[in-house]
Amino acid sequence: DRQTLVAVLQFLRRSNLRESEEILRREARLLGDDLGAAALSPASAGLLVGSGSDADSGEALLGRGTGAAAVAIGGSVATVATSSPGVAAVAAVPPGKGGARGSCGVGASSRRDPWEGGVRAPGFPRGAGTRGSVSGAVVVEDQPDVSAVLSAYNQQGDPTLYEEYYSGLKHFIECSLDCHRAELSQLFYPLFVHMYLELVYNQHESEAKSFFERFHGDQECYYQDDLRVLSSLTKKEHMKGNETMLDFRTSKFVLRISRDSYQLLKRHLQEKQNNQIWNIVQEHLYIDIFDGMPRSKQQIDAMVGSLAGEAKREANKAKVFFGLLKEPEFDVPLDDEDEEGENEEGKPKKKKPKKDNVGSKSKKQDPNAPPQNRIPLPELKDSDKLDKVMNMKEAARRVRLGPECLPSICFYTFLNAYQGLTAVDITDDSSMIVGGFADSTVRVWSVTPKKLRSVKTAADLSLIDKESDDVLERIMDEKTASELKILYGHSGPVYGTSFSPDRNYLLSCSEDGTVRLWSLQTFTCLVGYKGHNYPVWDTQFSPYGYYFVSGGHDRVARLWATDHYQPLRIFAGHLADVTCTRFHPNSNYIATGSADRTIRLWDVLNGNCVRIFTGHKGPIHSLAFSPNGRFLATGATDGRVLLWDIGHGLMVGELKGHTDTVYALRFSRDGEILASGSMDNTVRLWDAVKAFEDLETDDFTTATGHINLPENSQDLLLGTYMTKSTPVVHLHFTRRNLLLAAGAYSSQ
Repeated sequence: DRQTLVAVLQFLRRSNLRESEEILRREARLLGDDLGAAALSPASAGLLVGSGSDADSGEALLGRGTGAAAVAIGGSVATVATSSPGVAAVAAVPPGKGGARGSCGVGASSRRDPWEGGVRAPGFPRGAGTRGSVSGAVVVEDQPDVSAVLSAYNQQGDPTLYEEYYSGLKHFIECSLDCHRAELSQLFYPLFVHMYLELVYNQHESEAKSFFERFHGDQECYYQDDLRVLSSLTKKEHMKGNETMLDFRTSKFVLRISRDSYQLLKRHLQEKQNNQIWNIVQEHLYIDIFDGMPRSKQQIDAMVGSLAGEAKREANKAKVFFGLLKEPEFDVPLDDEDEEGENEEGKPKKKKPKKDNVGSKSKKQDPNAPPQNRIPLPELKDSDKLDKVMNMKEAARRVRLGPECLPSICFYTFLNAYQGLTAVDITDDSSMIVGGFADSTVRVWSVTPKKLRSVKTAADLSLIDKESDDVLERIMDEKTASELKILYGHSGPVYGTSFSPDRNYLLSCSEDGTVRLWSLQTFTCLVGYKGHNYPVWDTQFSPYGYYFVSGGHDRVARLWATDHYQPLRIFAGHLADVTCTRFHPNSNYIATGSADRTIRLWDVLNGNCVRIFTGHKGPIHSLAFSPNGRFLATGATDGRVLLWDIGHGLMVGELKGHTDTVYALRFSRDGEILASGSMDNTVRLWDAVKAFEDLETDDFTTATGHINLPENSQDLLLGTYMTKSTPVVHLHFTRRNLLLAAGAYSSQ
């Protein structure tokens, strides 16, 4: 398109970008000033530059080319990456605009086929865990610039033909062989959305409406919620502030398709010269091609359903150290705790070895464990050692669970919780329970006969004999003893609570955007951590204490340490709210579940996303790691519980049975049983050993995602326990494997 090219060259000249101008001329084979002399080569034809009057507006203009060409222009620094004749990618950043908003992640595919590489389209900086940047200038990209993102919809075909294009493709896919049809049907939804948005953006409102009405019924049932949002976008103005819309635009929709199905599609589109669909596929989809048999309908259905399609296979290739850290060794005093327990390296005086003593486990280093000092962990205090000793004694009396020996369940019902119960946690030793409420209070109860007491005032403490043996008893003020303590401080509903492993601290996070750290010695707030600007949905302490994680409406999870005001790590990459967070048992990784219907696993050391799991059809609300660190269980609003093998990055099971959101998941202490609690007022117990045995995790499965889930998860269901009318919001196994459950009675 000669006119466009002239406009671009003139713009470059006006902005004193001689170098870029020369390069573009060379690429377009226009050497003299006579622009009529030569036409563009086909690969770089169709460069279209979005309008943007002055270079200082900070909006990098967006190019959209039919080949892998992408030109983005704005000011002084220009970077060029060329790979084959006539295929150029140019990006420029306005002078002095280090933090220009519309930055472009520009890439030109070096492969022959511009689809296969999944070229990252310009102007979609916020992809999976990355920030868009242009070499030569540091561009910090947080929210994609709306006008920059939308201008990619400028180029359009004849609006009246959209229905014809779509129904033509639909007819082709429906008439293709069964083995290809399931794979190619994945195209329907992303194409439907992009074609609809393109019509709306270019103000063909009536065509958009009829296109939506004609084809929205064909989409898979799990996209209904997204389609409801989409149907409300009927005017160009609506698209400006809509997050779902921006998510769809800024992230490439990933489809995993076998090479045969892909070749079939490509041939069809080239024969039909169906450029509109061809453009959308190139610009907005990332086709992840694998060699081998096409996947079946149920294999695909198990894995799709998230906001951005499936995860790229590359996303789950990184090595993950899922093993457990070696337990420190110390003396196990027989009865009364004597002071010699302090010498760290002293070999434990072994008591009679019990069935599964924790001490015996820790001798060998797990080959899959991270190095002991991979991340700094807090030193063990004497009180922690005493607690570990108690834990070992309890573990010796632990009940071995299994299909023949199910746990007893003790249910804590919050009655008359008119304040609205929004979060629950129970201490590891099961001595205290905390509730977060919608009236912004945090309430802590003692569930043992021992009452909760605060430390005495400073004046009284000065009178105590510090050398006495029972000094820890004496510092407590008996006058303050009560079963319940109420903590005031938040200014909005409390959505998450978490006790520290040593029971000295309690975390709570709230709609007010803060995470608060409370002392359980004085029952006062010690710190308010401010980092999230919007509601914080969940928070959790590391199994080693000191670190904690929070996730919120700003789509980001943050890692904190109790003694730092600022977060240590920011995990960015989800396309919607981070709804739940969990530490891996070795504390080196964090799992986050999101309303974008994906689960991500993040490396605490460097902040990288090392796993992306897709398959849920609704927002994720619960996560649980198996005690051996190898597996992850996830629950969502779709009522399904999915099981994942972390090492191989694969889905290995699907537990169907719940009819409503799964809000609580917990493995028993030895990992034999998985308990799930739901809004459908039931607790269900599943056979975890059977679910994870003889898994097919060979290289082929890992490479292609050909997972074969057992047809029937009912053989894994060991029991279902109904409450009268109490949704289950929390589950906890005591150290002896008694299952505690909690929820608030609802009178409806």
